[in-house]
Amino acid sequence: MSDQRIAFVTGASRGIGRAIATRLATDGRHVVLASRSEGPLNELKSEIEAAGGSASVCAVDVGDGAALAGAIEGVHKEHGRFDILVNNAGITRDNLLLRMSDEEFDEVMNVNLRSAFVACRAAARPMMRGKFGRIVSIASTSGLVGNSGQANYAASKSALVGFSRTIARELGTKGITANVVAPGFIETDMTKDLPEQVTSHIKGLLAVRDLGKPEDIAAAVAYATSDEAGYLTGQVITVDGGMTMC
Repeated sequence: MSDQRIAFVTGASRGIGRAIATRLATDGRHVVLASRSEGPLNELKSEIEAAGGSASVCAVDVGDGAALAGAIEGVHKEHGRFDILVNNAGITRDNLLLRMSDEEFDEVMNVNLRSAFVACRAAARPMMRGKFGRIVSIASTSGLVGNSGQANYAASKSALVGFSRTIARELGTKGITANVVAPGFIETDMTKDLPEQVTSHIKGLLAVRDLGKPEDIAAAVAYATSDEAGYLTGQVITVDGGMTMC
């Protein structure tokens, strides 16, 4: 069995997930790139390897709990270890409360929250065997302060906080930490199509007066998943340019 840490990143094909996977590979982890879209994952794998890193591809729909758990078990079987889990995959189905359908609510909760539960449950046993584990779930400032039209999304991201703090308590004596990184407005596919006046208004609310970059989130995840972060657990690291500070 290699001494190299094995990291599993969901939603790795683009945006924040892609930046996280790239950073962890740069830091010497073997990164398992997980997403439904195999094509972009293969491209990212090639980029990581060209830069001297190590990666493999895992095409899986995190909304399919059995498939996700099976994928994690397969990674453990292949590598003999499972060290780092980053629950990054997420979707939005925005609508005002009175217009939101049961299906819009349930789909978001299934992908954003239930997948994290399934992944953590599957990863916990191999992490316990290895006496080491780093779990980071990507939430959102919407889950901390709410956001109109996002009752489903905000609920799923807020729930990740309570869930992560609970498993942090359960798994802490096993050498496993669980934390949350909550991004604010980040330059991704979700924000690039916002009208200019909306983007300008958002920037005016931020202490740094600019949107963040996926690499800003990746840097926070890199520390929270490092060997040096063993005393950091049950915490929410908010990376939002000062938007939600009190």
